[in-house]
Amino acid sequence: MRPLTETETRAVFEKLGKYIGENIQLLVDRPDGTYCFRLHRDRVYYLSEKLLKLAASVPRESLVAPGTCFGKFTKSQKFRLSVTALDFLAPYAKYKVWVKPGSEQSFLYGNHVLKSGLGRITESTAQYQGVVVYSMADVPLGFGVAAKSTQECRKVDPLAIVVFHQADVGEYVRNEDTLT
Repeated sequence: MRPLTETETRAVFEKLGKYIGENIQLLVDRPDGTYCFRLHRDRVYYLSEKLLKLAASVPRESLVAPGTCFGKFTKSQKFRLSVTALDFLAPYAKYKVWVKPGSEQSFLYGNHVLKSGLGRITESTAQYQGVVVYSMADVPLGFGVAAKSTQECRKVDPLAIVVFHQADVGEYVRNEDTLT
């Protein structure tokens, strides 16, 4: 377990910035203590300084997951955000999309959000902006990328894709062997 390098930190913060903007600072300097990001086996973990000191006494081979896994680096050194980061992204999300109850299940199976399943969308959402997907009962379901801006969503046909799927809470069941 080691601190992130400059390029790794930039990649992680750019990806987080797509979803929470300047609120990244709120993740690091929290009222309940200071938190940090650490790399362990190509995965980026988010943990408190107290937990970091405790994890330092565990041998590297025996350490499974020192904190909450935010994502992993691919072999081409691109950062891929994981669904396990959803609980930390949702409260600080700048742009949100709410899906209708009939489309929740489709999204949780890994499908994109169609215009026909769109309940609401945050005003002034730009195209290709990171969004957090909620149910109509304000339960975070996952996150994705807006395929259309808010203005374009009003004009497109019902079968057009408005949010590209990236991760959802259904992955806990579908990929339970690989999530840490």
